[in-house]
Amino acid sequence: MFDLAVPLWELVLRAIAVYGFLLLMLRLTGKRQVGQLAPFDFVLLLILSNAVQNSMNAGDNSLVGGLVSAATLVALNYLTGLATFRSRRIEKLVDGEPELLIHEGRLFPKALARAQISEHELYAALRQNGCTTPETVALAMLETNGVISVVPRRG
Repeated sequence: MFDLAVPLWELVLRAIAVYGFLLLMLRLTGKRQVGQLAPFDFVLLLILSNAVQNSMNAGDNSLVGGLVSAATLVALNYLTGLATFRSRRIEKLVDGEPELLIHEGRLFPKALARAQISEHELYAALRQNGCTTPETVALAMLETNGVISVVPRRG
């Protein structure tokens, strides 16, 4: 239960490698995957956690091994949050930048395509904010957390 099958440093290094790899992969798939999980996105995250488990623990199923891996992941998450708070450059690298979807009633289809947002998803976000068409929108942004912010036109 307390005997490690691999050295402590290896568990830490493996957890760091897996964390970095998954952060990169999830970042490359876009903002929508992180902020607004569709059922298939949720299934992917569940499967990913199982897929990387063995690469992280190297077959070590001890209590200490699990605690070391968990502590490493929590520490990495804290440090990533701290780094993105302190550095705009790191924040941009990790979180990305907001994407303009609609400006003064003008819809940007290329931005929707880049963000992999369907018109159905966009119109749902518009309706949630009291707008029915792009023409009734002053500004719609895909935020870095995956949420679509909508500012209705006045008058």
